Amino acid sequence: MGHRGRHRRRRRGRALRAGLAGTGLALTAAATLISASQATVTDDPGRLESLGRAERASLRLVEDRVPEHRLDRLAATLGAPEDVAAVLGSADGTLATGDDCASTVRPDLPIAPRAARSFCWDERETRGWLPGGVAASGDTDGPSGPDGVVVAGWSRDTGASAGGGLARVDLVAADDTVRGGGTSDREGPRRASALLVVPVEGGDDYRGLASPVEGIVRHRDKLLVTAGPGDRNALYVFDLDRFHRANVESAAVGRVPGGWAALGHRHVLPAVAAYRMPGGPGVPRPTVLSLDRGTSPPGLVAGEWVNPDTDGPTRLWRYAFSSEPGRAGLPAADSAGRVEAREAYRTGANGVAGVLTHRPAGRERAGWYLGRVAGDGDTGRASLVRQDSEGTRAVVCGADRSQRCWSLDAGALSYRAGTDEVWSRSGRVLFAVPLAAIDDVLD
Repeated sequence: MGHRGRHRRRRRGRALRAGLAGTGLALTAAATLISASQATVTDDPGRLESLGRAERASLRLVEDRVPEHRLDRLAATLGAPEDVAAVLGSADGTLATGDDCASTVRPDLPIAPRAARSFCWDERETRGWLPGGVAASGDTDGPSGPDGVVVAGWSRDTGASAGGGLARVDLVAADDTVRGGGTSDREGPRRASALLVVPVEGGDDYRGLASPVEGIVRHRDKLLVTAGPGDRNALYVFDLDRFHRANVESAAVGRVPGGWAALGHRHVLPAVAAYRMPGGPGVPRPTVLSLDRGTSPPGLVAGEWVNPDTDGPTRLWRYAFSSEPGRAGLPAADSAGRVEAREAYRTGANGVAGVLTHRPAGRERAGWYLGRVAGDGDTGRASLVRQDSEGTRAVVCGADRSQRCWSLDAGALSYRAGTDEVWSRSGRVLFAVPLAAIDDVLD
């Protein structure tokens, strides 16, 4: 994560600011975005190669669930839990849409294919926070997982911010229609934030999750997020029916005189489980996540972060979700709490900042879509490719068929089946692109 953070800060300092994309965003001067150096990029990471059983063993997770009585004890003092609908009912604000986004963030959108929808956060709402994962692929209706709610993660820029080492999620009601009768009172989708916390002291207190949340998946009533290399755990799980209100507005986190604080946030979301991996050199940690509904039960797709300026391969793998009663939304574990990787692959693609899999009806193999950041020696945008066991196809754009066509800073990828959209983000911009449009520009 440290390497990835440095790459992000370098890329954001680059002066590549031209062109607009997305609904209501005219694409201007697209040719100027594709420099001669970008046009020569023909990176081919090859094909996916299956890993054997011994290599898959290093990907095993071990489950550690928070005892129910600790969660109940915490709730007894915090108050009755709330669900997603209740949290959005007391939204903190709205996101800007399309043309209303600041001109400084519009160029973050993809050149090709164009975004069908785009939203952005105000800079004041994100100052001191780094963007993380996106989950738009919920698979249940109702308060626990309305399909129109996109979850976006944010992490404190550790070492530079007061209260560093914290993480939050923003719930975005992406299907909100524009409210108001005229252009002067337009409003975008509602947004509500919650600080991610971990119960401590037997449920008598909580601490902030001191870890970046690069990968996020929503499945059933659970939210799964990745943890950074400084954390003993690789994944944390949160119950979307267990939001709690913090009743003291303070920069503190946890129990304070007069009640509970959450760095000024209105809600907290306590972890209900964690998953650790075997340690040791060469053992990958999941950094990117997505939900795969092409398997039964659905799968949790994960991938590691490999610096784009190195030659090392990247590993991608899949866990199954449980179908047992009482384990909705949790990975499938045996009686000892072990979660085995059901399949795993090696790819020559590095700098992977987003991953998703999709298998259309009637197709034998699933395609793995990978969003890849540019290395320090490349001043181009991110690229987007689709890989399988036969090879790689890349999104291309411009007369020179450049592969640097994706967002300015590659973010997480999440597929929403109901609308056939791929959701992603670049900095403060959240956007959706039809999957069919991506497939149309693959070379």
